[in-house]
Parts: sequence; structure tokens; C-alpha cells
Amino acid sequence: MSSVTVSSSGIGVAHLPNQKHKIVTNRGCNFTVMVCGESGVGKTTFVNTLFTTSIKEYKNPAHRHEKQLDRTVEIEITKAELEEQMFRVKLSVIDTPGFGDYVNNYDSWLPVIEFIDDQHENYMRQEQQPSRQGIIDMRVHVCLYFIRPNGHGLKPLDIEIMKRLGSRVNLIPVIAKADTLTPKDLAQFKQRILEVIEAQNIRVYSCPIDSDDEDITQRNKDIMSAMPFSIIGSTQMVRTPDHRQVLGRQYSWGCAEVENEQHCDFKKLRNLLVRSHMLDLISTTEETHYENYRQEQMANRKFGEAKVKKYENPKHREKEESLRKVFTEQVKSEENRFRQWEQQLIQERDRLNKDLEAQHAQIKGLENDLEQLYHQQGRNTLRR
Repeated sequence: MSSVTVSSSGIGVAHLPNQKHKIVTNRGCNFTVMVCGESGVGKTTFVNTLFTTSIKEYKNPAHRHEKQLDRTVEIEITKAELEEQMFRVKLSVIDTPGFGDYVNNYDSWLPVIEFIDDQHENYMRQEQQPSRQGIIDMRVHVCLYFIRPNGHGLKPLDIEIMKRLGSRVNLIPVIAKADTLTPKDLAQFKQRILEVIEAQNIRVYSCPIDSDDEDITQRNKDIMSAMPFSIIGSTQMVRTPDHRQVLGRQYSWGCAEVENEQHCDFKKLRNLLVRSHMLDLISTTEETHYENYRQEQMANRKFGEAKVKKYENPKHREKEESLRKVFTEQVKSEENRFRQWEQQLIQERDRLNKDLEAQHAQIKGLENDLEQLYHQQGRNTLRR
């Protein structure tokens, strides 16, 4: 197809990006972040540090493990709306309290995986409706998996859930509380994690590297070279030895700065999530992960057929069993009450029948007495 030469002034096609920019600015976007990991690794602090506001409330450490008796992994959704330079982002933060907190964590990843699949399923269902206005999009665009800084490597639980997450969502491994490791131990820990990821064929998110701008290409290379990202979370301002006020943590040996790239990779991770590759995370979710789920479901299911639930929350199962037990007991008690009423009615009927028979016998006796009186009066009248 040959290209057509237009006048130097143009016809206005070049203004299409400006129109698109206005539409996107007015519409805003949805961005869903999932933070997954054991309790106490700093997920809430990181989210509040990343968005520089108190999006998630801190839990009381004294009550953190109260729900462990339930032995369930819950899904906790926090929604907020961020606005910067007239652009609005509807942010959803998905937390998974209870994950990895038990001695036996077998199948503890199922609620997390089921939630991600359910969001794809809900979006696909809404797309199949005649009217697709006002679609609610809660598809997870990125999952930050927090790795406890034990210095040894990934645990079997980490490997199992990361395998399942990597095929469903943009997975980014994060080393929590990096200030608890020395730089040498941290570098060795990162290397062990990368070796396990490669050996286990775990899919992690990789941002586009090449760009027309050499600076952007180098920045992307620097970001990916920091994978897995070591982070320090803090929402408090501290004073450095050179009298600067920065976000960080104060220790007796010095200050660990959140935005200092020599201390941690928080700045690179923030650039990846928000400043440079948010659109790529959203596009990858739409064009890759959602399309893979959609194609798989359409190949294995009939149109309109309901999805088969593979996971049943044990907490809901126990609640259902307790409700069923209560319902059965109530039915039995009502049946017993009805039987008692029936016995009372039978006894009352028998008593009334006996009274009726007695009254009937009494009436018969009175009738006999009356007839005898009539006979006597007739005889007396004949004698006269």
C-alpha cells in the first residue's frame, strides 16, 4: 500500500495523540496491586510509603495472630482514589492476611489463586452481557510477593505460590526489610533467589528494555538488574548525619534511607510500578494474562456455562456445617413440639368423646325415666 503525500500544514491526523491524552486524562484508570507474603514483613508500611499516604491502616501487633485459630487465608481489599495533576487513579490494594502463618501451609495459596481467577472470570462475564457500560474491573495488574529476609533462599511455600502466580499475574519478587541484611549477604541472597527462579521456571515480570532514548534504555536495564528488589519501608522522617530530613529508619549505627539507592531498591521499584511502567503492567494484564485465561475457558467451557469452583474456603465450610447443624436441631425441636401438640390434641379428643358418651348415656337414661312416667300417668288415667 503506497503512502499519500499531504501538504506541509497537514490535515490534523497528528493531533490524535492529543485527543487520546485528553480522553485518558478525563477517564482516569484502574490500578490493582496485590501484596502477598507472611505477616510482619512490612506489606502495609510499603504500600503507605509507596503512595506517600495512609492507604492501609496498621494492625495491632497484639491482635495480629488472633485469626490463626481459623487457619484461613483471607482476601482484604482496600480502595482509594489518587489524583495528581488532574489525573485520577482508582487504586485497589489486595492483601492476603493469614498466608504462610501456620505450621502446615498446604494449599494456603488456593484462596489467592482463586481470587485472581475470579476477577478474570467476573470481567469475562461482564463482557458477555448485552450492555457493557459500567464494567467493574478488579483484575490484578501486579503482584508483589514479599520474601522474608532469612538469608538462605526461597522456601518451598514461596516456590509453590510463585509458580502459580507467575502464570496468572505480573509477578515481582520483593525482599522485605532489606536493612536487616548486610550488603554482602543481600547480594548473595538475591543471587540465590535468581538461581531458584531460573531452576524452577518461575515467570516474573520483565519490563521492556529497548527504547529510542538511550537514557530510558539504561534506566530500564538498571531497574531489571535490581530484580528481586530489596526494599525498606518507613513513613517517618529521620535526620541523617549530614542534617537532611529523609524517609528512613534510625538505628544506633546510623540511618537507613528509603530513597537512597545505595541502601535499597525502593526508588527503582517505585519507578517500575508507578512512574515508568504502570501502563505496561495494565497492558500486559489485558493482552496476555486475561487473554490466556479467556482462551483457556472458552476452549473448555460452553458459552454461558458457570465456572466450576475448585476451592472451598474451610471457614465457610465450617460455618455452613454449623448452620446446617443448627437448622437440623431447630427442625427436630419443632417436630417434637408438633408431636406433643398432636398427643395433647388426641388426649383432648378422647376426653371430649368420653364426656360426650357420658352425656349421651345420661340423656338416654333421662329419656327412659320420662317414658316410664308417661306410662304410669296413662295407667292411672285408665283406672279412673
